[in-house]
Amino acid sequence: MSFAERCGLHTPEREAACQRLERLIAERGIERVRVGWCDAHGLLRGKTLMPHAAVRALRQGVGMVGTLMLKDTADRTAWKVFEPGGTADLPGFAGASNLLLLPDPESFIELPWSPGTAWLRAQPWHEDGRPVAFDSRRVLQAALERLAQRGLGFTTGLEVEFHIYRLTDATPQLDPELAAWPGLPPAVQMVHPGYQLHGEAMTDMAEDALRIVERTALGLGLPLQSLEIELGPSQVEAVFDATDALTAADQMVLLRNGVRQALRREGYHATFMCRPPFPGIMSSGWHLHQSVVALDGGRNAFMRDAPAPGTDPRDATHTLSELGAGWLAGLLAHAPALTPLCTPTVNGFGRFRPNALAPQAILWGRDNRGAMLRVVGGAGDGATRIENRLGEPAANPYVCMAGQIHAGLDGVDQRLAAPQGTEAPYAEGSQRIPNNLGDALAALRADAAMVKGLGETVVNHFCRIKQNELDRHAAAEDKTDFERREYFSRY
Repeated sequence: MSFAERCGLHTPEREAACQRLERLIAERGIERVRVGWCDAHGLLRGKTLMPHAAVRALRQGVGMVGTLMLKDTADRTAWKVFEPGGTADLPGFAGASNLLLLPDPESFIELPWSPGTAWLRAQPWHEDGRPVAFDSRRVLQAALERLAQRGLGFTTGLEVEFHIYRLTDATPQLDPELAAWPGLPPAVQMVHPGYQLHGEAMTDMAEDALRIVERTALGLGLPLQSLEIELGPSQVEAVFDATDALTAADQMVLLRNGVRQALRREGYHATFMCRPPFPGIMSSGWHLHQSVVALDGGRNAFMRDAPAPGTDPRDATHTLSELGAGWLAGLLAHAPALTPLCTPTVNGFGRFRPNALAPQAILWGRDNRGAMLRVVGGAGDGATRIENRLGEPAANPYVCMAGQIHAGLDGVDQRLAAPQGTEAPYAEGSQRIPNNLGDALAALRADAAMVKGLGETVVNHFCRIKQNELDRHAAAEDKTDFERREYFSRY
């Protein structure tokens, strides 16, 4: 019996896909195959296999050290895996035990920046065929299964801000005499000076870098809609067509990974860190547009045909269906617990400030970009949706989207009612978003509905890893240097 069969995955259809892929690898002259998977932070890790080994891995898997599931943002293992009882809360991880990566034969991509190199998405499994509970892609799959039991799916569109810089000196980062854990970031300069939102002259100034982003995204098969100049120095935004949640999360991971690699080869550095460590910087956000759709027919379940009687635009049911209004209320009710899933770094909390196109309080507004939740659309509009502006672009997309689903469903199930929408998102007196990672993690741990939805093992794993990061940040004498080393090069 193959390992894929032991995992309960290998159907006749999958075997046919494996055979098609083996032929395709030969026909395309592929020289190497990267088998990649997403870690707890939404970053791709992987192994590079020769074609024959990649074909074998489709059925038998390929080994990986289990501690790769336990790393914090500096790549330090957050559990004492070699001490007795050090992994008592994580059965199967003692002694840096082995896991197996099982690639998806339908995920084949040829990397546009690396000729002769293909890529396959994989997920980790225990050697006995059990899935790894806190594999972040599996966390989203479980949330979507919960939604699918009601005949519903989750649709989202990516709208991602990030920064691009030109490399001026990589010597500090690569000098063996300066090696550290984590290491020094590269020296850079901006590709545009900023402070002219959507300025065409700025676009022209940054065109060489933007062309690389465009070629990379399209070459990976991502549904790129636009590339735009954002307000901040060297800041840009990429917008993509809406799709189902799992596909969108996969695309977010590919985008971040691919853009960084392709730009580096051409002398640029891209970072999805929320606030790069320079003066005058503007924070980057990840605005998650979301709607729930019927799996049968695809109707937008957030759309209503006509406003509810007696309502005005400040009422949720003026724009949203009953399900949509309950979903909105659930996102509000669980916003503190959602915060670390959407903004998981110490650095990201600097974004929550007034009058900065970023939220500060737990509010919703009708097409209001200062509110945490922005309701867009109207009665009869098939594009009606909720935009959650809580996230930073460094968030793990699988965990972030799973959190939205569990919070929204709880609002629907509990028949929660949203308050009236705000027209003054920065006014005093409203409940604030947690303003630091420690408080946000405490809110997640204390939210029974979110712990139940995500799973206690998942929440404990996530919080343990992030607490490791918090503890090291607290011990750092120079906080700015900590963030430069921790996030600027890695995200």
